[in-house]
Amino acid sequence: MTKVVVKNGKVDDALRSFKQKVVKNGLLKEVREKEHYSKPGVKRRNAKKEYIKNSHKRDSRNR
Repeated sequence: MTKVVVKNGKVDDALRSFKQKVVKNGLLKEVREKEHYSKPGVKRRNAKKEYIKNSHKRDSRNR
């Protein structure tokens, strides 16, 4: 469970840090994937697309 402490009544700062933690943990992505059923072939296809996209990002950073 993700917890965030509100300091000095700054709810906006706490909300921002909560959102960052949720994204970093991958919780939002997991919830979106579980919203509906997808076939195993579709899962593989999407995983392959994501791998290719991320490898292009990694290659462009290393140049």
